[in-house]
Amino acid sequence: MERLDKFLSSQNVCTRKEAARLVKKGMVLVDGIPALSPEQKLEPEKACVMVEGKEIAYRKYLYLMMNKPAGVLSATEDKRHKTVLDLLPPELSRRGLFPAGRLDKDTTGLLLITDDGELAHKMLSPKSHVYKRYEAVTLRPVSRKDIEAFSNGISEGGQTFAPARLWQEERQDGPRALVEVREGKFHQVKRMFEAVGNQVLSLKRLKIGALALDETLGIGEVRVLTENEIIQIFQ
Repeated sequence: MERLDKFLSSQNVCTRKEAARLVKKGMVLVDGIPALSPEQKLEPEKACVMVEGKEIAYRKYLYLMMNKPAGVLSATEDKRHKTVLDLLPPELSRRGLFPAGRLDKDTTGLLLITDDGELAHKMLSPKSHVYKRYEAVTLRPVSRKDIEAFSNGISEGGQTFAPARLWQEERQDGPRALVEVREGKFHQVKRMFEAVGNQVLSLKRLKIGALALDETLGIGEVRVLTENEIIQIFQ
């Protein structure tokens, strides 16, 4: 059971203070009956709640896809720099959200933001074998030797990185290195390239599992994932 005002706040309908005002005006219905108090208890999964004539679709957890821009931290808060949560529109911002699988400050692309800790843990665990695909612009073209080194796993700076997939695609605007890793160690892709004598000039995440970045999302834009897209993370 959950308090009505807390429920409305968690679903980004209004603040708890505003909930009290709406209840007092008779603008909140629970199962067709005007709510008597903001402290009224309800079962979120079962109750039909309407506010100002609009039914509230309950979401226990929120799953968001962001096209992360460069220069923004993958963090919940920071006193000096803007974070990805600062970019969320009010209707998609709620307590408990965090970036699942951080991207470096200057890395762009697909970022999952959620308040589902269990899903994030499963996605990030190496045991789940969820590969993340990155597109890299590198100082020099990828060689066969690089590809072999990545596939065998790389040791660098006293740390070992699990085997990764590496290949190169030729494009009109120049070659692009594509990398798939199933770990999320600090600066992993950049450090792996450094270990083979190369340098990453720019890095963008394209996929998590089978979930691909929605290329219609502008830089810094975000949208809610569909149920099918959540499943794709583990495919």
